[in-house]
Amino acid sequence: MQLNDILADAQDQDRGRDFELADPITGKPVGITLRIAGPDSATQHRARLQLADDLADAMDQSGRVSASDKEKARLNSLARCILGWHILEDGEPVPFTHANALRLLKGALWVQMQVDTFASDRAAFRGASA
Repeated sequence: MQLNDILADAQDQDRGRDFELADPITGKPVGITLRIAGPDSATQHRARLQLADDLADAMDQSGRVSASDKEKARLNSLARCILGWHILEDGEPVPFTHANALRLLKGALWVQMQVDTFASDRAAFRGASA
């Protein structure tokens, strides 16, 4: 591996990979596909920096951050790793926005866990662009 390979991989991870959510019980695809930025992407790097800023902004005078504010910052950071999607609601496409990404993530813990696991899996982002 050479430096250009490392740099190209990080750029490729910014294009993201498609990931289909799976039913948490059966493991079968649920028909919701998300495009997720890779762990070494500039997108995730910016999300981590914003997470740190959000936590710093949420600190009280004693330097503590409430659990509620930590959770809000974590979900916002995870939502920033989603680049796009294919989701229907009442048979209509759901517009991709940060607010809607938060709606999805807040919908169920299993959704958060699957997105977080995929977003941190370097192996899922290695290889040819998708």
